[in-house]
Amino acid sequence: MNAPTAALPTVVIGAGPVGLASAAHLIERGIEPLVLEAGPSAGSAVRDWSHVRLFSPWSEVVDPAAEKLLAPTGWIRPDGATYPSGGDWAEHYLQPLADTLGDKVRYGTRVTGVSRAGRDRVVDAAREDQPFTVYVRNADGTEERLTARAVIDASGTWTTPGPLGGDGLPALGERTAPDRISYRVPDLKDPAVRARYAGKRTAVIGSGASAFTALAYLADLAKDAPGTHGVWILRRGINGSTFGGGEADQLPARGALGLAAKAAVDDGHADAVTGFRTTAVEKAGDQLVLVAEDGRRLDPVDEIIALTGFRPDLSVLSELRLNLDERLQAPVELAPLIDPNVHSCGTVYPHGAKELAHPEQDVYVVGMKSYGRAPTFLAMTGYEQVRSIAAALAGDHEAAERVELTLPETGVCGGAGLFDEPEAAQGDGGGCCAAPSTLQIGIGAHPATSEGC
Repeated sequence: MNAPTAALPTVVIGAGPVGLASAAHLIERGIEPLVLEAGPSAGSAVRDWSHVRLFSPWSEVVDPAAEKLLAPTGWIRPDGATYPSGGDWAEHYLQPLADTLGDKVRYGTRVTGVSRAGRDRVVDAAREDQPFTVYVRNADGTEERLTARAVIDASGTWTTPGPLGGDGLPALGERTAPDRISYRVPDLKDPAVRARYAGKRTAVIGSGASAFTALAYLADLAKDAPGTHGVWILRRGINGSTFGGGEADQLPARGALGLAAKAAVDDGHADAVTGFRTTAVEKAGDQLVLVAEDGRRLDPVDEIIALTGFRPDLSVLSELRLNLDERLQAPVELAPLIDPNVHSCGTVYPHGAKELAHPEQDVYVVGMKSYGRAPTFLAMTGYEQVRSIAAALAGDHEAAERVELTLPETGVCGGAGLFDEPEAAQGDGGGCCAAPSTLQIGIGAHPATSEGC
């Protein structure tokens, strides 16, 4: 890298947990960071789910370099054995960290594009000698062009939730019912939100921790508001791992989520509909009817909570040369390590700068966004990613390659592709990865609640 370029800051997109950790690790390596955050405060996306409790304890959601940066300010990490909510995480860790970084964090600054100075993605000549240009739109509407030596995209996937449609596209009618469809876990402590779901029949679409949480919340609401009922819609069948790892999960709070979802079904607060791939949302008076690709129609519901995962918005990086897996939209070296069609039980191998590198030198996508459409990301994975990347940018390749991380195993197995073909999930029948079998669950009398895949 030429001297003028080396003197430029490294731009970090996003002031969330991994973005701020990136800045801390860069500072530790003597590299100047500039964190650009579209929202008005640190952890803006985290604050959107401030009511949801993390299944990782404080000991696993504080980055070591960030803690070192905070220590001189008198900051004390909360009890490592307790579990923060999203609001706790933002208020007691992310915002203090951003405040410590001071003017190295800019709020109300939305990145609209990244390229090489004077080079679109086609041009080869002297490409790697050019700094990056980062186009931003400020809160007042003005536009600006910044220059950087490297770019770390930690912008996450929060703004791009997956649609209802089983084919990855919005179901017919989905876009015409935005007032009845939510893509977030509802905050039922908010009186207005509580009134929206109280006494109503709500479809919850999804099979991960967010769906578990929504089902548990609705079951709790049903105890105070008779008539509240959930319809849990899964694109795959049900087997021993559907409800996660339970007591065997090395993250106990995560296992408890699955057990709470199972209790919601077992106690009659929700029905389960399996093998249902939504193709249309039709209006039936004041209610909505979900239609599957096989022609099945469910009884009308009042509300829909779509928790079908998230996907990366790569449009701001369209002028850079990225090497992404065609399925997950994750870096090609990382994708095989996290592919839910192959990896069961949340097994993720340690990875760092090497697996996150692209043909475009010194640009990295990290955090949740680095996983593309894979659902198994944990905060400490992101912290290890940026530790390795900061070392690589500093030229310490030995430290960059020395990735040491042990992740807790989970009982959340595979993705839709795995369970579409039972032979792909053959096991000994005793673990969480055994071939699926359809179970009759649920007490409700609604039709189509126990079809298998």
